[in-house]
Amino acid sequence: MNCARLLSLSFLTTACLILTWSCSDIRSADLLIYNASILTMDSSQWRVSAMAIEDGKIIEIGEDDRLLAKYDDESTRKINAQDKFIMPGLIEGHGHFHGVGEQEIRLNFLRDTSWNDIVAKVKKAANKSPDGSWIIGRGWHQEKLTDLPLNNVDGYPRHDLLSAAAPDHPVLLTHASGHGIIVNQRAMDMADVSQETADPLGGRIVRDRDGNAIGVFEERAMYAIRTLHTDYENSRSEEERYAEWMQITEKAQMACLAYGITSFQDAGSPDLYIKRYKDLADRGKLKIKLWAMLRQPWSALDTLDLSDYPVYTDDNYFTCAAIKSELDGALGSYGAWLLRPYSDKNNFHGQNTTTVEEVKNIAQLCKKKSMQCCVHAIGDRANRVLLDVYEGVLADQIKSDHRWRVEHAQHLAVSDIPRFAAGKFIASMQGIHCTSDAPFVVDRLGVDRAQKGAYAWRALLDSGTKIANGTDAPVESLNPFESIYASIARKRPDGSEAFFPEQSMTRIEALQSYTSANAYAAKEENIKGRLAPGLAADFIILDRDLESCPIEDIPDTEVEATYIDGELRYTRTE
Repeated sequence: MNCARLLSLSFLTTACLILTWSCSDIRSADLLIYNASILTMDSSQWRVSAMAIEDGKIIEIGEDDRLLAKYDDESTRKINAQDKFIMPGLIEGHGHFHGVGEQEIRLNFLRDTSWNDIVAKVKKAANKSPDGSWIIGRGWHQEKLTDLPLNNVDGYPRHDLLSAAAPDHPVLLTHASGHGIIVNQRAMDMADVSQETADPLGGRIVRDRDGNAIGVFEERAMYAIRTLHTDYENSRSEEERYAEWMQITEKAQMACLAYGITSFQDAGSPDLYIKRYKDLADRGKLKIKLWAMLRQPWSALDTLDLSDYPVYTDDNYFTCAAIKSELDGALGSYGAWLLRPYSDKNNFHGQNTTTVEEVKNIAQLCKKKSMQCCVHAIGDRANRVLLDVYEGVLADQIKSDHRWRVEHAQHLAVSDIPRFAAGKFIASMQGIHCTSDAPFVVDRLGVDRAQKGAYAWRALLDSGTKIANGTDAPVESLNPFESIYASIARKRPDGSEAFFPEQSMTRIEALQSYTSANAYAAKEENIKGRLAPGLAADFIILDRDLESCPIEDIPDTEVEATYIDGELRYTRTE
């Protein structure tokens, strides 16, 4: 056989092999997204244009040409993203899921800056409600009021206008922080509040110079009023209460999906809600993925049957592998527990709202159950005490993978910052709190403490600490893009001066804090938080590229579509 014949046969053989390989390499997937600008948040392939999905998971990412050729099976549904920006679904790192839904059906004052407007909303609600029914609302903050009455006490409005607006209804309005309430005279009469009523441990009834309660109750002083409201709610039938709970849950889910939140880390729910969420997940009724902290006082935890904890579902739609407690209150209501007194309140150090012994007991329970311990600590003293508790309870196991969390970690002594990384503790912070609180932080703490230890993201990150981000909704708006912007710019969208910008996150750090870092903070980094093979196909399509758009445009970001496990759960309608 001559050389030409041999070359011809060799060419044909090679061509057949290539054709056979190409045909056999064509595969199917449930969904192929292509012609997209995909930010994966995965360092191995940071930007790609195509993504293949099967059985709710990403099976491959890459470029259009290769994936379009590979997944050319007619059973593969293909979506041309038209160069839209896609990123992992956002993870709310610290919020109150029930509170988010509840605020959708209650009076909402988060955007109100007028006390008269708040009173008018209460009056309108009272006029439409049967006498004796409770008027409930949330979101007022005395520091935001432009028409604070002149007869205010410690910067708080009195109850008089509320009492006049709704004399036949008990009124309970929760402070934006959740660490205080204002009520009317009807509610105080029902609770038998008088000049002789003593302040409870870890709480304060705000009074005028004559000793009269003005209607504001801080921290544990709230419980007497809240117990009355709980008793009222419990007087309704179980069917009514469950129906409302389901309505609230549905409202919360839809609000999350509209903001591109595919997973929500709930900062404290009672055992009853944990069981209900698990039931919804088992029946396929959860539209988003919920990771919850069990929240009960030690007196209840000590008697509760915890044999089913930690709680997981096979599809990862519901997890409860953490327990929540708290050590102090909020800075705005003078509840943050400080090492040195408030600069604008002589000799006052804030509130220790839960005894250190109780927090220690809960931490020991978490260690025994292999659950994450998550404790609210805002003031520098609360943070120091909590770090002491964590280090003491974990002892020689401190280097193990516990990932215990400090919820908020807002105000730190500089010397305590390295202790977070040393103990592998998560700083679960909320970017939006920085800019929301900025107008009064210097007043409360003075310049030195505010500059060096307030919302010290840069110092924490540089020390090797993992930061989880969120909004603490409904304390703040659920909008994650406002919190991401605050994390980068440390200023409000109105163009106000940045709050000590040297502590800012970079843009990438801020995006990681809402995706991969939040997944890590819940021990779910091998499940979600990045767009990579083997991980959940939880992603969102946005109207702008968050990695390259002008920073000041971030707060106005619109979610065009939200996908969870490769299924479309939300699409924006014009």
